[in-house]
Amino acid sequence: MIHPHTEVRVVSPEIGLGVFATKFIPKGTIMYVIDEMELIYPDGHPLLTDEHYRKYIEKFSYTDQNGSRIVSWDYAKYMNHYCDRNTISTGYGFEIAVKDIHAGEQVTDDYGALNIEESMKCYCGKPNCRGEINPDDLLIFAEEWDKEILPAIKNSHKVEQPLMHYVDDVTKNNLSDFLKTGKNFSTIKSLYFDRVKVYK
Repeated sequence: MIHPHTEVRVVSPEIGLGVFATKFIPKGTIMYVIDEMELIYPDGHPLLTDEHYRKYIEKFSYTDQNGSRIVSWDYAKYMNHYCDRNTISTGYGFEIAVKDIHAGEQVTDDYGALNIEESMKCYCGKPNCRGEINPDDLLIFAEEWDKEILPAIKNSHKVEQPLMHYVDDVTKNNLSDFLKTGKNFSTIKSLYFDRVKVYK
């Protein structure tokens, strides 16, 4: 489920649709969470090999650390990649705003954290554009991304969290323990799905 203060708009004819903030959303806000209505297709699910469904599942899903394909039931699936993204996935399983997001601003994430299967060109045009998003970006940039995530996580209890109700109890407890003790931070690296190891 995506944050309620967002909507879908056309970005451009080339890019198509994107997600935009309708109100100011502060750094540390949970922007997306897997809820009970998400469509989850574990590895080996028949639709993943069905020629009529696979192309759509691949286009609108991401892969979690267990190898399952997650398709958002709402318009979270229209969130675009930018190398200077304002949200990113966390080791707690939800996406968080790593910057303040202003009304009218596009909400973007980093596809490198989504266990993509093949390299893809990036056309975000930002000064820090990597030019290409690769399957191992999550391993390569984990430490750098955690440094961005950590201040946002530490700010998460100071801002309104409309999606907190949908975060599972185990994750809530892990997050609460970290905020109280400063120990056992869940690194983004925990989201990595090692296809080589699984498919040997």
